[in-house]
Amino acid sequence: MTLRARIRGVGLVGPGWTSWPEARSALADHSTYVAAPTKAPAPEALPATERRRAGKSVRVALGAGLAAAADAGIAPGELAAIFASSGGDGDTLHEICETLASDDRSISPTRFHNSVHNAPAGYWGIATGAMKPSDTVAAFDATFAAGLLEAATRLAVDPASPVLLIAYDAPYPEPLYAARPVTDMFGVALVLDGAEEGPRITMALCEEPTTALAEPALERLRVAIPAARSLPLLRLIARREPGRVVLEYLSGRALAVEYRP
Repeated sequence: MTLRARIRGVGLVGPGWTSWPEARSALADHSTYVAAPTKAPAPEALPATERRRAGKSVRVALGAGLAAAADAGIAPGELAAIFASSGGDGDTLHEICETLASDDRSISPTRFHNSVHNAPAGYWGIATGAMKPSDTVAAFDATFAAGLLEAATRLAVDPASPVLLIAYDAPYPEPLYAARPVTDMFGVALVLDGAEEGPRITMALCEEPTTALAEPALERLRVAIPAARSLPLLRLIARREPGRVVLEYLSGRALAVEYRP
């Protein structure tokens, strides 16, 4: 089965990039990519109490999602949303594990509700007032492709309702980092709709090798953070040229994505 969508808006926050325009310049070969620690945007759309509680994954997810909605010219509260993260809030999970390993094993309710995988979706609803449906998915290193399929499937059912895909990851502290070495925060968001005009993607499962990036620094970024598996597709979007990339998926399969500007 082949799924289709139009790309209406893009948002991005990651190592060396604070916005999609910065990333687009490097991915289109208009500037040199220089790696630097990610600066997660402050979640200014949240009320003060929730802003203080928001962890790295919430900040990077909201930053990318709000930027994509602005790029698309759509009020964020009007978008159905798919949140895709391979691991969730590593800092909070680490703190809970520390507490459980201590003599005082009482876990704060606030810390617990921030540990659940769909916490960024809840913060998104608080920040935007969104009442549209939202889903949260995880598929290890295949999480971006799984989120893209989920968003495209929702569009296939209801082409008139645009969908926001937000894929994001943040690193775990040690000792969890040794078991799951995600190197930095990365968030990418795509606003997708069912219109026939404009930049479009078609996608289908395949059994082909995944697409790598020729530049060593960008390839290191792609393999270091699951959400950065989006970079081959983002490169096509940045260059505004037709092409086809293959993204990592599950069970020995891959997701072939064809882009037409």
